[in-house]
Formats: sequence, C-alpha cells, structure tokens
Amino acid sequence: MTEIALYFLGSPRLERNGALIELDTRKAVALLAYLVVTGAGHTRDALAALLWPELDQSRARAALRRTLSSLRQAFGNRELQITREAVAIGPKAGIWADVTEFRRLLAELGTHDHPPDELCAHCLELLRQAAELYRDDFLAGFGLRDSLNFDEWQYFQGETLRREFAGALEKLVSGHSARGLFEPAISYARRWLALDPLREEAHRQLMQLYAWAGQRSAALRQYRECVRILEAELGVPPLPETTALYERIQSGDLPPAPKQPAVAHPQVAHPQVAQPRTPAPPHPRSPAPLPLVGRSHPWATLQQAYARGGDDGYFVVVEGEAGIGKTRLAEEFLAHARAAGARTIVARCYEGETALAYGPFVEALRAALGQADSAQRLSPLPAHWLSEAARLLPELASLLPDLPPAPPLESPGAQSRFFEGVAQVLVALCHNSVPGILFLDDLHWADAASLDLLTYLVRRPGGRSLFILATWRAESVLAEHRLRQLVTAVQRAQAGTRIELSRLQADDVANLVHTAGVTLPPEMDRQLYRETEGLPFFVVAYLAAAAEDETGRWAIPPSVRDLLHARLAAVDETGRQLLQTAAVIGRSFDFDSLREASGRSDEETIAALESLIAQGLVAEQKADQDLLAHSPTRPLAYDFSHEKLRTQVYEETSFARRRLLHRRVADALANQTPGYNMGSVAGHIAHHLRLAGQEAGAADYYRQAGDYARSLFANAEALAHFHTALALGHPEAAALHEAMGDLQVLQGEYGAALNSYETAAALGANGPSARLEHKLGQLHHRCGRWELAQSQFETALSGSPEPGFRARVYADWSRTAHHRGETEQAQALAEQALALAETAGDDQALAQVHNILGILARSRQDLSTARHHLERSLALAETMADPHARIAALNNLALACSASGDTEQAIELLQTALELGIALGDRHRQGALHNNLADLLHAAGRHEAAMEHLKQAVAILADVGIDAGAWQPEIWKLTEW
Repeated sequence: MTEIALYFLGSPRLERNGALIELDTRKAVALLAYLVVTGAGHTRDALAALLWPELDQSRARAALRRTLSSLRQAFGNRELQITREAVAIGPKAGIWADVTEFRRLLAELGTHDHPPDELCAHCLELLRQAAELYRDDFLAGFGLRDSLNFDEWQYFQGETLRREFAGALEKLVSGHSARGLFEPAISYARRWLALDPLREEAHRQLMQLYAWAGQRSAALRQYRECVRILEAELGVPPLPETTALYERIQSGDLPPAPKQPAVAHPQVAHPQVAQPRTPAPPHPRSPAPLPLVGRSHPWATLQQAYARGGDDGYFVVVEGEAGIGKTRLAEEFLAHARAAGARTIVARCYEGETALAYGPFVEALRAALGQADSAQRLSPLPAHWLSEAARLLPELASLLPDLPPAPPLESPGAQSRFFEGVAQVLVALCHNSVPGILFLDDLHWADAASLDLLTYLVRRPGGRSLFILATWRAESVLAEHRLRQLVTAVQRAQAGTRIELSRLQADDVANLVHTAGVTLPPEMDRQLYRETEGLPFFVVAYLAAAAEDETGRWAIPPSVRDLLHARLAAVDETGRQLLQTAAVIGRSFDFDSLREASGRSDEETIAALESLIAQGLVAEQKADQDLLAHSPTRPLAYDFSHEKLRTQVYEETSFARRRLLHRRVADALANQTPGYNMGSVAGHIAHHLRLAGQEAGAADYYRQAGDYARSLFANAEALAHFHTALALGHPEAAALHEAMGDLQVLQGEYGAALNSYETAAALGANGPSARLEHKLGQLHHRCGRWELAQSQFETALSGSPEPGFRARVYADWSRTAHHRGETEQAQALAEQALALAETAGDDQALAQVHNILGILARSRQDLSTARHHLERSLALAETMADPHARIAALNNLALACSASGDTEQAIELLQTALELGIALGDRHRQGALHNNLADLLHAAGRHEAAMEHLKQAVAILADVGIDAGAWQPEIWKLTEW
C-alpha cells in the first residue's frame, strides 16, 4: 500500500514512500493542510472563500478546481474524495500526518487507568514520540499573503499546538525527574523554556534539575538568565519563590526531589464515580455584597418603567455624580429582571475610548453572540439585516456562513439599513417572554457613532420589545449635550424617564455600617458620613478597609487617595505587576490580554487574580461569567472595582514601565485579533503604541482606525484618527490630507477642507492630480467663489484626457456658469459634458449631466424637459452606489414638481433626500434641504412643521457659513446643486 507522509510541524514537506512530492502552488499546500488537520469535509464555496477571498464566487471556484486538479495528479483519486459540492480526504486514504499523529499520541494518555497527574512508563514513551514529531511550529515559514482567513486559522492552530507541546514537555520533565533521570529531564526542560522564555516556573524547574544533577553553577547561571530576561522584557524582578530557590541552591540546602509513584502498566480506563472533593474554605476577607440603602424610590421607579415599557420599548436614564451608585443600582435591577426571565445585553463605555466608533455596542454584542443559542435566535432574521449587522460584527459571517454580502456602503439609505440591522440583532438576542434589556453603562463616555445608533434605537422603536437602561454622570452631560435633548424628547413622548440619584443620608450610612458587620467606635459612623459626604463608593471603600484590618486599630484615612494607596500597599509583587498591566489595558480587561502582556503563566495569573478579587480590587464581569457555561473558550473578563483605583495604580507605575507595558498590550491585541476584524481594535492598538513611544506603528494603526470609522459613517471619529496619524508622521501624508478634506467638506468645515486639499496638492509626488484640482473646484463652488471654481475646473481638464472624468468636470463647470448667470455658456458646457459622458458610457457622469440639464431647463421654465432630465438623473443614480447624485436629483426634481404645482410629491421627494443627506453627514446640503422643505411645508399650510425645519436650516447654515472663513451669502442661498 502506498504510504503518503505529510509533515506540517515545521516547514511543510510532503512525501510518497520517502520521495519528495512537489506541488505547483502554495494554495495547494494550504488546501491539503486544511483538509488533513480539520479532518472533515468542506463545501467548495467555503474552501473558495477561505483561499481566494479577493475573487468573486465564480472565479474563486474556478481557481479551486485548478488546485484540486493539481492535488489529484499528485496524490490520486483514492486520497481525495471530491464531489460537485464538497471536498474531503478519502476514508481509505493511505495518508499519515505528523499533526494528527502528534494529537493521537497525546490523546492516548487519557486511556490509562491512573490519575492524570501520574505518569507510567508507557505515558513517557508516548510523550517522547510526540515531542520528536514536533520539529517546529505549525507550517513554520508558510503563509498566504492574500488570504487573511487562512492565516488566522493557521495562527490559532499553531498556538493550540504550541500549548499542547508545552504541556507534553512539562509532563516529560516531571516524569523523568520523579525517576531520577535528570539529564533527559534537563533536555526537555530546556525545550520547554525555549517555547516561552518568560515562563518563570520553567526557569525554576530547570534550576532544580541542574541542582539535583550536581550542576550547581549551571543552576545559578539559570537564575541570572531568568533575571536578565525578565528585566529586559518586562522590567520586573523574579518572583520571591524563584529568588528563594536560588538562595537555597547557593547555600547548598537543596530541595528534595519530588516523589511521584509510577504506575507499572497502562490499562484502558473504565468509567469511575468521581470522588467528592472537600470544598476550599471561603477567603476570610471576601466581604459579602452590601445591600442597597436609600434607593427605595429609584428602585420603584425602575420597576414601574419596566412594566410600562411593554412591547413598545422604553428608555430610562439613571444619572448622578461619580461614585453615587448608578451602576450598582442598574446591576441589581438587571439581576432582578434576569430572575424574572429577562435576557440582557450589557455595554460599557470607557474614558479615553470616545474615538472608537461603536465600541460599547461591539463589546456587548460579541458577548451576546457567545451564548450557545445565538445562532438559533438569529436564524429567523432576514439575511439582509444580518448582513448589515455583520459590518460591525464580522463574527456573524462565521456563525451564519451563508450570509449574502451587504450592499455597498455608499448605496442610498446605507446608514439607516445598517442601524436597523444592528437593532434587529439586538432584539433577537434579547427576545424572551418578557422584554429584553440593553444596559449602557457610563454613557457620557460613548463615542459619537454609538450615540447615533442609540438615538436611532430610542427614536425609532418600531414596536421593538427592548428596554434600554443607561447611566451617565450628571456633571459630564451638560444642558446642551445631545443626550439631554434625547431624554427630554422621549420624556415628552412618554417613552422614557430620567432617575437622578442623590447622596446617602447619615442614617443610610449608619445602616450600611450595621449591615456590613463592622464594629466602629461610638459616633464613628457619623464621622464616616462626614468624611465621605455620603458618596456610596467611598463609604463602601472605607468599610472594606475597616473589615480587612484584623488589628482593630483601623482609622479613617485623611483622603480617598490615601485610602486607595493603603489598600494597594497590601498587594504582593505578582499582584502589583498584574495590576499595573491591567491599569495600562484600561478599566476593563480580559484574562488572555493580561496574561500575555504581563508575561506571567496561566497559573501565576489565576492565583494573583484570585487574590486581587478577594481583596476587592478587581471584580469578575458577571455577565461574561454567565456566558462561559455556553462558550468555554471565551476569555475571562474583569474590571477594576473603581476607575479611581485604576488611575491610582497607573500613576504609581513608573514612566519606563508604562511604556513597556503599553507596547506589550499593543502586541497582545494585534496577536489576538483576526485580520478581518483588525479595524475594530486598530484604535486601541494605536493608542497603546503611541503611549509606548512607537509613533510610526501608532500612525499606521490610526490610519486603519480612521478608514474603519469612515466605513461605518463615523466621520468625526475618522477625522480624529487621521489627524493623529498625521501628527505621528504617517508617510502617506498627501492621501491623509485628501481624505480629511473629503470629511471636512461633508461636515461643512470649508476653511479646514481647503487647507487639507491644498496641503495634499503640495505634498503630491507629481504635483496636484486632476482629481484633486476637481475637488478644489467643487469646494470653491460650494462657497460661492465662482471664478476660483472655474479656474480649478479648467486646470483639472488640462490634467486628464479620460472622457468620463472630463464630462463630470464640464457638468460642474456648467453649474458654476449657471450660478454666475452665464446661461448660454452653462448650456454649451452641459451639452459638451453630455457628449463626453455618452461617449464614455459613464453612468455616474450621465447622472450628473442630466441633473444640470434639468436645472437649466427649470431656470427657463421648461418644466416638462426639466422633469425628464431629472427623472433620468434619478434613475441612473439609483442604479449606482452614489448617494450624492441621488440627493441632488431628488432635490432638484422636488423643486421642478413644486413649480408644476405638485407640492405633496415635492415634499415626499425632499424628505427622502433629507434622510440620505443626514446619513451622509453632508451638513451644508442638509441645511439647504431643511430650508427647501420648510418653504414647501409652509406653502402646504403645515406651519408648525415648516418652522421646525426652518430652525434646523438656520442652525446648520450658520455653522457652515462661519466655517467657510468669511461671510459667504451663497452658503445661505443654496437651493439646487
């Protein structure tokens, strides 16, 4: 029988009976590895999307066919089972692979009839064979530049195999050590340490082995090597137990060799009844949660609001100062609602993350998607809503692999569809017999894009049974803040309410002292009230300090900062290192990022976290813990018990160590994030790299974060990211300035846009491009600078012979001539543009040309011709991903309809144009549309609605007029474009 051997541990190598097999492409090697390692069949569509994501479906399937043909020629039909729909390794294939053999050997360990922590002779032989197979990391040196999904799969397979190999080496070390076989144990320990030089327990194991083998000097050198690596990589000293072992070796007081009884013969395991274990006693310093006091009225209001919400949704805000207990009240209510059957989604906003578009919603929805029934809950939703939500959550494509692609971002109504898709997913994940709850904590730190989405959810409930609960700091949400306006609007519509928390009274504090079981000297509770002024967080913090003082000499510290410092002083060295790393990550942090950035092992990280939780410095995120039962691979998540505590730890960390930790956190985020989802964390990575002093890397990630925010209509965040990328010296300065100019034009910041475009033109490698000259002309036109606009259009025409581009420029020039009153020139330019557009077959140019021809016809009072051209322009715009052309055609067609006496149709067209303009964020044209709509509504006798639109028009146009630099009357006179 022909034997095929596949070696994937290390650089891939393929053999048949010892002879090398050469495959003609890297994709063929990747496909073979994927089929063998997964051990399952896969559809052709799935394989094509995995390996050729940049191609459309038909071309990707054609490439897959060619690759399968190459594999069939190399291996034969028996090895590959290929049908019209699926591909798999044949059931009788004579294929041996080192990866599958490696895992088979490790799995066989579990069949022996002895405890897992004991090793028999056969166990050691199995482990030895497995270690010999592991030549190097999985597919070392191999990758596909154009398939991020395959690279992601390869990365996670490699990480899993590395962990399995590390576990095997650890067992080999302990097994040989127990038998006094120190030389092979040392060899395996060195391989174990080479996998991760920061594993301090591996350094200790190797020190012990050298000492037991009589190599005292080697043991001491190993300690110095451990000190050097920890200082160079982490800037931290070894743990006390490592130093203690070093001192014992120095003094000759060697620790005894471990005694581990060996099991003589392996047997197949039989089912056994698990023996009960004695539960560990509770930590003596873990205080029980204190009850809510002084909150009976807010609690009753919350319950009434939840009952009132019903099937139509409801919005409730709990506000108050920092430390007042907003989050505690909300969490108690969530627990109460969950007990009654409610499903909840929790989103937290954090200080310093206001530039991360949709950050809290991404975090919350990812947690909800980790539940076991998430796919079942989402399956009834129409595919187009799921595709829209997948823009924000690429994981949906993995959870529901048959999703169709979403429409282009530039298509009409894209933002509204995107928001509705996210809303539909939220409701589906929360749906139950009682209304679901979306909790948004610390909403005052939310980014602008998240506030846009929240406004959509609140203002357009659409019969959604979703209760939205939010908290914010009163001092951070001033009277003119958009959140104030939102809650005022929902209160007026009786669709929401606001709950304001006040500080505790003296009796409430006394009640808390009594409940906590803390014995204080007489009148000390009154002194506690005066010291804390009834702020619940500080009261609880003081009581926790009192409960932890076993000497009974506890006294109230002079300030909260002193209190936090005193509590941190009790933390051991490992705990302090982890706290410093966590403080760099942020208020909330996950286990994997903390472990990787700190350089500590799993065991060290878990032990330190348990101690920090027991001391009340860190808390596990309860919502995430509930999900772990359904998604055991999901990383554990934690919070600092208060932001002031995190700030204290961060400020007490040296500047040099903070920079080091920021770099390691950035590396951890980059390593843990799949390539397709990098945009969503690019802002985080950039932030950490900047604070680490790595400005070049930070600039690149800020550029990625800006592109991602722009793709989600978060224009303000995108602009901020681009600004920062430039400030940090991004090399593509011209492109960044041009992108910033595009965003500034939409925001009506014309002075800034002009500077950005001019700077981009100055930085261009070959001078300003024709495209940039055209954009400058369009900008001058918006500001009413007709001569400058004409000059720029002429320059743009001289720089490009492409007929479609020239047609668009001539159309804009015609519009400028029309505004200058040069009717004959405007008509001639428009006809020239039409001829060029028809020659080029450019639909975008044709839509623009028919639009200006419609404008010109309406100015001549030739309304039938005007409507013909504008309807043609609208039809073309609707077939393209060009919302600008559609808005212009809708607006101008509405004006033509109004002139024809069809006011109601004109109003309907303008309302559609306004929705599109708001989605785009084009403020100047939003103002003009509000103004046009106000005129038509007034003519129709709808005076109240007309006045609302007029007020909005005045506010917007005033802002845009100021940003234009000097007084520009044309800003206010805009009606058609």
